[in-house]
Amino acid sequence: MTTPLSETELRAAITRERPGVLADLARLVAIPSIAFPDFDHAHVQRSAQLTADLLRGCGLAVEIVEAGGQPAVIGRKPAPPGAPTVLLYAHHDVQPIGDAARWESDPFTVTERDGRLYGRGVADDKAGVLAHVAALRALGEALPVGVVVFVEGEEEHGSGSLERLLSEHREAIAADVIVIADSGNWEVGVPALTTTLRGIVNLFVELRTLGSAVHSGVFGGAVPDALTALSRLLATLHDDAGDVAVDGLLRRPAAPLDYPAERLRAEAGLLDGVALIGTGRLVERLWTRPSLSVLGIDSPRPGEAPNALVPSATAKLSLRIAPGEDPKAAYEAVAAHLRTNAPWGADVTVTLEGLGSPCQIDATGRPFDIARSAFRTAWDGADPVDIGIGGSIPFIATFQEMFPEAAILVTGMSDPYSRVHGPNESLHLAEFDRICLAEALLLNNLS
Repeated sequence: MTTPLSETELRAAITRERPGVLADLARLVAIPSIAFPDFDHAHVQRSAQLTADLLRGCGLAVEIVEAGGQPAVIGRKPAPPGAPTVLLYAHHDVQPIGDAARWESDPFTVTERDGRLYGRGVADDKAGVLAHVAALRALGEALPVGVVVFVEGEEEHGSGSLERLLSEHREAIAADVIVIADSGNWEVGVPALTTTLRGIVNLFVELRTLGSAVHSGVFGGAVPDALTALSRLLATLHDDAGDVAVDGLLRRPAAPLDYPAERLRAEAGLLDGVALIGTGRLVERLWTRPSLSVLGIDSPRPGEAPNALVPSATAKLSLRIAPGEDPKAAYEAVAAHLRTNAPWGADVTVTLEGLGSPCQIDATGRPFDIARSAFRTAWDGADPVDIGIGGSIPFIATFQEMFPEAAILVTGMSDPYSRVHGPNESLHLAEFDRICLAEALLLNNLS
């Protein structure tokens, strides 16, 4: 059996590999691998190929696989006799950049400023890919466990083909421990294991009041326009305090952590004078209670709008649901609310776009103890905490169903200032060093 490396040897190895890892991270970020429709998916293919090359360089047998969606990469190295197998997950696709004018540097050119790297995907989740690579390079031939690296290519667009991929390659990717490197840490200097995540329900609501647009002067005052009616309908989704006002949605207690309001305001970039919404502890509002947001409204652009009553208007809504909630039941509750509260008899059509399950992880047992010890070492004695995440990673529930005996560790690549999914996404360099060391220690010590 392979002899585990010492902490000193692993620290030296991570330091040795750091320049190459950061250079490869920059190469991967330079590829605009956006899996959304209307984007060039040749870039996703390029990103998969580079990911495959990086894993081959770690001594893994690698294949690029598809199941009707974007390409994923699977790399494998068998376990020594008697040793466990660890599945390392990340994704190589990224979010669209949004408004390019809001970026302070080219989104696809890694730029360093004040100890952080900036670029789309530099944290979410190409840092996850390179954290796996860093740990494998550091351990080299001394790797004491089997590994399967699974790097998905369409996580940001809903993981539409993931379940088919997992089913088709189930035997090849079966593992005793699963490390999902796609979450965040509690704060800079404090590592975390994510143990709860909210689920997601995205839907459209279309409201109609007229067969076609009519003169706003001739008919205004007696005939309702769809945009005003939609505004009134959307306003019923929250009470005066800002809590979700849809009946039947689950609410749960959260971890016993204090999240100061001042910290939340700073991390969110909330404008002065704008109040926080909702009631109760902040960690519960963010992690274990429903939230309901209006993501967009389809209506005439203000500068192009004629003096006419709008006949129809559509909004996209995003509901985050508490761990333990049934996504289909949550969708039905929101749909019933929208139909019941339509103002002035307006016609309402609700359409489901997609849903994803929440999850809760029992973070007890030997793999979790080893992970927390690795965090404590990598963060120079800082105790790790268990956190929830208000966002959603629905495929974790799929892993739980397919591999019920595996310990699932959800680890963090980002921190509260990483601005994932927004402009100027960034990665804290010192935290990334700790992440790479922690993963190397975990793999080293799981044997």
